[in-house]
Amino acid sequence: MTAACAALGALMALPVGLAPSAAAADVQSQQWYLSAMKADEMWKTSTGKGVKVAVVDSGVNPSTPSLQGQVLADEVPKALAHGATQDISGHGTTMAEEIAGTGRGGGLKGLAPGAKIVPYRVALRGMSLDQENKAPELRKVIRAIADSDVKIINMSFGDDISYDGEQEAFKYAASKGKLMFAAVGNNAKSSNKAGYPVSYPYVVGVSAVDKTATVGKFSNHGYSVDLAAPGVDLPAWCNAKFQSYCSHVNGTSDATAIASASAALIWSAHPDWTANQVLSSLIDTASRQWPKDTPSSYLGYGVIRPRKVLENSHFNPGSANVDPLAVEDGVAKPKTSPSASAKSTPGREASAADTSSKSSGNNLTWVVVGAAAALVVIGGAAFAVIRSRRRA
Repeated sequence: MTAACAALGALMALPVGLAPSAAAADVQSQQWYLSAMKADEMWKTSTGKGVKVAVVDSGVNPSTPSLQGQVLADEVPKALAHGATQDISGHGTTMAEEIAGTGRGGGLKGLAPGAKIVPYRVALRGMSLDQENKAPELRKVIRAIADSDVKIINMSFGDDISYDGEQEAFKYAASKGKLMFAAVGNNAKSSNKAGYPVSYPYVVGVSAVDKTATVGKFSNHGYSVDLAAPGVDLPAWCNAKFQSYCSHVNGTSDATAIASASAALIWSAHPDWTANQVLSSLIDTASRQWPKDTPSSYLGYGVIRPRKVLENSHFNPGSANVDPLAVEDGVAKPKTSPSASAKSTPGREASAADTSSKSSGNNLTWVVVGAAAALVVIGGAAFAVIRSRRRA
């Protein structure tokens, strides 16, 4: 796993997670976001039960202690099942555990442990040429998921190239009511180029933040960012041997998985809601200190806080048929720095204390441990990119 996302042959893409630095001893204690997001409280209302999440990645190992009984490999069409349960790097398995792991055997505890995983493998950098050629095409995988009862599609990878038929496949999946999350990428320090699938219409782009809700320096910014989630200093499987976890892993991959799990919690509690309503609820309750109609280039509409939806049994999710990210008039407002008046330095944050308020107000951070938490405010000029990718 590396920081860059680059095309390498047909459908070549890279799992968006940065390389780990050391072996982890106590994995769950390093999952700081579980306490920060008040997972124990959310699990009293929802665990994600009844929701299926497709993990489109390097494959998923269903035999890890944390994933035993959680992976529905039999639901993958035979024509697209090559490598689905044979993870070549440990990346896809980490994503699956972050979403729906039970935590058994000291493994990763998923944010939505009641959800189930449907695994798929696509061609990623690091595969042999034979593995690349045998991997199912992304467009076919997305269409197959669209025709299934999977509700959420997690894509923690990126590619520089858009391939024939892919955009149509994602539009089809959206028409079938699927909620799709993708990593925005980890190359902010170099090209900061928005790739695919995150740039396709109807795909929700997720950036990564740390314990203080500060965006990771590696996390791509720009029009592709819709929401932000924890993705800094986390544990992950070191490799495909599945012998140990590594610590201090950074990546928008992990943030994407946590966003998918958050959606699973909400959808499980509100099974009659549509994908639009689940996404709308995440946007409405996201933590931010800027107007909702001027999303940040770094954090989009803010840092996800699913508990703000779950703790309000009368939450209004909005219209079932309106995409909350749609460009209704054909020209979207450009994403800007979150606060034009804030005096800040790029990568630094301004303080914003959290409270235990039951309201769904937008000025509260999701970090609830330690001293007063901080919400990032990035300085600099506005990112003047027209957000037109949502146009139907």
